[in-house]
Amino acid sequence: MIAGPYCTRLLADFGAEVIKCEPPAGDMVRATEPLRDGCSSYFGHLNIGKQSICLDLKRPAARALALDLACRCDVLIENYRPGVMARLGLDYARLKLLHPGLVYCAISGYGQSGPEAGRAAFAPIVHAASGYDLTNLRVQRGADVPARSALFVADYLGGMAALAAIEAALLQRVRTGVGQMIDLALVDAMLGMMSFEVQAAQFPVHEPTMQYAPTRARDGYFIAMPITQANFEALADATGHPHWRADPRFVDFTARKVHWDALMELLGAWAADRTAEECERVISAAGCPCSRYRTVAEAMASAQSRHRGVTTPAEDAAGAFLVTRPPWQMSAEPTTVRARAPALGEQGRDILSRVLGLEPAAIADLVGRGAFVEPDRPPATRARSARPRG
Repeated sequence: MIAGPYCTRLLADFGAEVIKCEPPAGDMVRATEPLRDGCSSYFGHLNIGKQSICLDLKRPAARALALDLACRCDVLIENYRPGVMARLGLDYARLKLLHPGLVYCAISGYGQSGPEAGRAAFAPIVHAASGYDLTNLRVQRGADVPARSALFVADYLGGMAALAAIEAALLQRVRTGVGQMIDLALVDAMLGMMSFEVQAAQFPVHEPTMQYAPTRARDGYFIAMPITQANFEALADATGHPHWRADPRFVDFTARKVHWDALMELLGAWAADRTAEECERVISAAGCPCSRYRTVAEAMASAQSRHRGVTTPAEDAAGAFLVTRPPWQMSAEPTTVRARAPALGEQGRDILSRVLGLEPAAIADLVGRGAFVEPDRPPATRARSARPRG
């Protein structure tokens, strides 16, 4: 639902021509809030710069069109449960015979094979399965139930990992002329993100695990992390407590790990009559990592975000909205966001004629058979599937 669309959004930002194949009911995110005049800006954020074609893959003629499109592309990305593409006749085993140079990226929860491969998965399910949620629970004081989740970390992490794998496969194809299949599992991406935890699961950890918690200020919270000796000394001086340097509890990093809570309590006492903004400003200016807790809106509007141009205008049929740019800036080839989100099937006729070379009569025949759905000719039923779409 997100990993494939996020990966292809980044490819579109790189300048790729991305053709999004949607079912007659459309990507389910099209109906997800925030909605304005029936258009989802959430969908727009993930799909600007793409072209949309609407194919009913339950029909053989539509599957033949999808196969023809795949054979004319450099990369195919799919985000279905394993086995779906094979049932559609669009699996890598078939496509590589027709298009040996194809880079085929299959993104799933658990991978394309193995005892759990067939399980359905959304990101919060993967968070639970990977150990991420219980790892987070262990550092929550007073909590004995895993936290609720509204963030789809695994999807965005998996989408970024898929982008990296696709770029590497394309580079290898330049050198060898041969494509390949990428089998990307979201649960693997989550485990790969937890380097310390993977090692601690194998070998005993005798020292206390660092737990970075918010410190309360007068009007909110901030977080400071005096990890290095220079960080700690800067914090001590900035808060007017240079004597902390000589305190045996904090004399070096090993001692601070043991007495971290005591240090944070002292910091909290200093911050109690100051604003979170003041605490951030004073501690950061001294060179110790620190930030107040911001809302997403505050982060978008920050001076640093404005300086970097983190957000940029986009539009759909309902009007303008802001989206984030890719999280990198490149000196030789600036990344330019193509800022329009496609309506359902908006470019379908153009794709069939320009990419596949079909004549108007052939396209009309496909429309009549229900294989190709034009945006101004909606199907009789609009029932939505609850399964993730790529």
